[in-house]
Amino acid sequence: MALDTLERSAPPIFRQGLSATTKLVLLALLSVLLMASDHRFRISQPLRAGIAIVLAPFQWLSLQPVRAVGAVGLYFGNLEDAQDAAQNFQTRAIAQAQRLQQVEQLKQENAQLRELLALREQIAGPTKAVEVLYNTADPYTDRIVVDRGQIAGIVQGSAVIDASGVVGQVTRVYPLVSEVTLLTDRDQSIPVMNARTGSRHVAVGDPSMQGGSLELKFMPSGTDVKQGDLLTTSGIDGVYPPGLHVGHISQIDRRVDSSFARVHATPAAKPRGRHLLVLMPAKDWPAAPVATPEPKRPGKGRAPNVDAVANPSSGAKP
Repeated sequence: MALDTLERSAPPIFRQGLSATTKLVLLALLSVLLMASDHRFRISQPLRAGIAIVLAPFQWLSLQPVRAVGAVGLYFGNLEDAQDAAQNFQTRAIAQAQRLQQVEQLKQENAQLRELLALREQIAGPTKAVEVLYNTADPYTDRIVVDRGQIAGIVQGSAVIDASGVVGQVTRVYPLVSEVTLLTDRDQSIPVMNARTGSRHVAVGDPSMQGGSLELKFMPSGTDVKQGDLLTTSGIDGVYPPGLHVGHISQIDRRVDSSFARVHATPAAKPRGRHLLVLMPAKDWPAAPVATPEPKRPGKGRAPNVDAVANPSSGAKP
């Protein structure tokens, strides 16, 4: 009996509050009323402002990790973009520098070609334009290889010049290329003339000095020569036309214990350019005069036979 009494609900007279359904309906109506009032009269605006002020620090703290991650990502992204831009700029700068060097080289080559064309017009004989390919690998010689040979008509012994003066001489000729021995080679010599005094000498290559030079052999100590004198080709060898610049006197060493002075000259032409001019040997050199035999003198006591001297093949006897 007692258990049944405990399990029974309270009598209706003792119930407190509204039912759940009523509460739900009332709260729903209140919510709709508040939403309508807030939408119409903005009655919750101060409350929202206060709550926003209270929550602002927490919102700021919660956003900091996101902002930090974004800032780090943006930094590395900008750094990568900057590195790529710097690399591209460096690549373009190198390319532009190469183009500028090529332009400067082309300007120099054009200037050399103009000088060679002007020089070609001044020289009466036939010439061939050649281009330097490389220096020979022999360290004991001073020679270069040019891009024309027998097929192009290059002849061994031809003189090679540039706009500054004599460069050397063709010493070997192959079908497609030729070898030019420079004036500074120890085995090369050239007859020269002092433009100031008119004296003739022989200049021999001297590679012992830095950059190479020429030495005037067997020059007496009393010879009139000064530093800076211009040496030109004398033209007596038939290889080099007269008047071409060879070099300038750079050093004079007069020794007391020797009757000869050591005179060095700096070559006027430096084969730094790529384009040279080969002077083809002239074919119309005058023939060497033939010595005619002198008539024999008659012996003592005999008169010369005029007919026999005038016509030795006549067979006349004195």
